Amino acid sequence: MARYESKVKTIPAPQAAVYARLSDLNNLAVLKEKLNDPEALERIKATGKVTDEQLQKAREQLKSLQFTADTLSADIPPVGAIAIRITERTPEKCIKFESERSPIPLKFWIQILPIDTVNSKLKLTLDASINPFIKMMVEKPLKEGLERVADALTMIPYGKE
Repeated sequence: MARYESKVKTIPAPQAAVYARLSDLNNLAVLKEKLNDPEALERIKATGKVTDEQLQKAREQLKSLQFTADTLSADIPPVGAIAIRITERTPEKCIKFESERSPIPLKFWIQILPIDTVNSKLKLTLDASINPFIKMMVEKPLKEGLERVADALTMIPYGKE
């Protein structure tokens, strides 16, 4: 099992609001909406965290995302259809996931901790059962993908509609 961890990210929202938004995957549909909103795109670009090319690629990848309260599924070229399901919720602190359809069996969790009453921090951890022979090929994309997901989670409007 290979373990990858994101950097700790700061979110300008209370721990309870972050947990409430992320513990129901239907709430992540806002990501698709934001990437189709010109004003939101300009705010994202202004952060300097993503290039126009990365933003366009994200828009293409998010088109296939489908959400339920407990699952998120997408068609990710060249891998194909992938789905993850929430397997455990620890209120306000942690949300654990497992892959259902994935070429690589994986477990994934989001840890949420308070900084103060109006800010929190989160870290993503991924455990993947990777064959040592392909580990070298997928390690870099997995690390980069985990950071991109963590960055995307910091851009969600927690507690706002």
